[in-house]
Amino acid sequence: MKRRFLSASLAVILTSSAVIPVSMQEVRAANETSSQVEVKEERLSAKEFLDLTVTALTFQHGSETMRQQIINTWVKGEELKDLSVHIKRDEAARILVRALNKEEKEATLAEYQEKANKLGLFNGLSNSETLSKQDAVKILNNAKNVKNGVSNEGVREISVEDFMKNPGNVGYELSPDGNYITYASAWENRSNVFVKKMNDDSEPVRVSNSTDRDIGGFFWKDDNLLYVKDKGGDENYHIYSTTFNGNEEKDLTPYPNVTVGLLSSLKGVKDEILIMMNKEDAKVFDVYKLNLKTGKTTHVAKNPGNITSWIADRDGNVRMAVASDGVEGTILYRDSEKDEFKPFIEMKEGEQVTPLAFSKDNKHIFATSNKGRDKVEVVKYDLEGKEEVIMSNPEVDLNGVLYSSEKDKLLYGAYITDKTHYQFFDEDFEKLFRKIQNKLGVQESELGINDYNKEMTKFIVSVGSDTVYGKYYYYDSTTDELKELATLSPWLKSEELAEMHPISYKSRDGLTINGYLTLPKNKEAKNLPLIVNPHGGPWARDYWGFNPEVQLLANRGYAVLQVNFRSSTGYGKEFLEAGNKQWGLKIQDDITDGVQWAIDQGIADPKRIGIYGASFGGYATLAGITYTPDLYAAAVDYVGVSNLFTFLNTIPPYWDTLRNQLYKRVGNPEEDKELLTAASPVFHVDKIKTPLFVAQGANDPRVNKAESDQIVEALRARGVDVEYMVKDNEGHGFQNEENKIEFYNAMLKFLDSHLKK
Repeated sequence: MKRRFLSASLAVILTSSAVIPVSMQEVRAANETSSQVEVKEERLSAKEFLDLTVTALTFQHGSETMRQQIINTWVKGEELKDLSVHIKRDEAARILVRALNKEEKEATLAEYQEKANKLGLFNGLSNSETLSKQDAVKILNNAKNVKNGVSNEGVREISVEDFMKNPGNVGYELSPDGNYITYASAWENRSNVFVKKMNDDSEPVRVSNSTDRDIGGFFWKDDNLLYVKDKGGDENYHIYSTTFNGNEEKDLTPYPNVTVGLLSSLKGVKDEILIMMNKEDAKVFDVYKLNLKTGKTTHVAKNPGNITSWIADRDGNVRMAVASDGVEGTILYRDSEKDEFKPFIEMKEGEQVTPLAFSKDNKHIFATSNKGRDKVEVVKYDLEGKEEVIMSNPEVDLNGVLYSSEKDKLLYGAYITDKTHYQFFDEDFEKLFRKIQNKLGVQESELGINDYNKEMTKFIVSVGSDTVYGKYYYYDSTTDELKELATLSPWLKSEELAEMHPISYKSRDGLTINGYLTLPKNKEAKNLPLIVNPHGGPWARDYWGFNPEVQLLANRGYAVLQVNFRSSTGYGKEFLEAGNKQWGLKIQDDITDGVQWAIDQGIADPKRIGIYGASFGGYATLAGITYTPDLYAAAVDYVGVSNLFTFLNTIPPYWDTLRNQLYKRVGNPEEDKELLTAASPVFHVDKIKTPLFVAQGANDPRVNKAESDQIVEALRARGVDVEYMVKDNEGHGFQNEENKIEFYNAMLKFLDSHLKK
């Protein structure tokens, strides 16, 4: 494939001096809505005022780095050189105008003061030149009123169907020659593949005919268009070929209970690609060459039983592999396919080295690695294993890179703090990126490069944010033409949707926990019903951006809290491993601490807290109502684990190479029997009193239906009424449109009945 955006995060199951928050008394004062607060008449330093302002006007209460980043947007250049001196009235005005996003053409402190006066920020204050802490409380209360100036009437109710139905044309890609464009769109309520000729008035042609299941993805091989699909959510993906008119579709890998993955498109080799299949042994993947015309497969590399991934060089020769026992591993290398693999790079427990691509001359390897350090970095190895660090970030792991096989270089690396940010390695590409960004008038976090032609003159780009589902554009750098291709869910209006706010807080044992808080539009952020929504994985993370289910909940008046608890990816090895064998324990404490943070802020009504999650998030839901039964008034478990023993015994066979890793991170059923028993909600149903709704796909290969059956049956045996939805044609999460709509309608009805009394 032409594009190379590769995630550096783990995939299993799933500057200036630091700013320290002032005392908790002052934090409470900064967040107090009443002006009746007794504080000493002490003059405030600039540093103290900035710190109080960050606490009062943002949700960054735990991350010193994010607090400083915010301050850096309020104080620019040579302003406030000495933060220890007393803050002046006009200097505070400039900070507040910027903090409230009210800055226009102000150039002098007097102009900022005038703007602040018009906004009413200094109402009720004396005319003293410097500010006291009591002044600051009044000013920040005024600023909060400006920032939160809402009618408290909410917005119109948007239907579940509008949030959950197919959003339109998605996944735009260019053919290798740039003459055709492909995308997925709904036909018969299922996602199918369409092709359209560029710069032509002809209608798009549907080239797939799936009526039972959404297409899982598609890609080009020269002039061959291929797509992948599973059956009923079983995740046994097959590769299909299709003609341009859609009259002939063929399953090229028609093997039962086998899943297939693309390894290399074999540039320069006609009608053949390299694939991985677990055809010979369900537990491991061998490498095959697949003929796209005949469907014939030829064995290329045999898996001895411990290879978790393979890497082909630029000529399509399989010359690298990753061997692992699930805990420790080795990158293997060979000079040619005739040679034996030899150890190349050793990986100790917790280390990740992920080869991305061979260089054009096949003499170097681009990779992401945290070997010998805490954070994942972008590196380059020569064939002797000598490492060169290309990109790093002291706060977070590198999230991915864009590699150009034609230029034979990394174009940029991406990392995520609050949002996605980029570091560029190609000056021309950065200029092009910034040019497109300026044309579209968006932040860099909102712009994505999706695809491009071989010459890198034609591009597919996308725009998305917390309130914009997504837009696709075609850009031709030779003509400077920018053309909109599609707007996703155009019936959803950005001005009616809710903002997602990056947050941070401290856990009870001192870890910084990052996350996101989505507040209902046009509602005062006070005593709201709250849904905490723990993510799946748990070796994954939540991101800033458009989330249909979060927007749906916010539209119904719920605040939604998403936290990247310990074991989440993206924050380094130490943070991830802090969650080892902490299911239901410290991981759950992080979630509980987030809920308590929202309560302490006055945002959440402690009597109207709900919890909803899928996969590991479903486990966290069950753990929440088991181990903190008084915290939640309603719970929704979506394909979640209830029994850690049966979960570990029923993982898909091709996860078997990761079994030791699961034992290390979750627990060993033999050695940690007491731990797993204590952490399995099904054994403690006597503690559960929270109303529960469970949803499950019958074909789920990751979290078997038995996980949901067990908890439902155990609770019903106690006489507890549990709402239970099972879909026979779904797997790990519902994909079919009608099932999603039914589930979310049922979930809302359930939550509303318990949280909106």
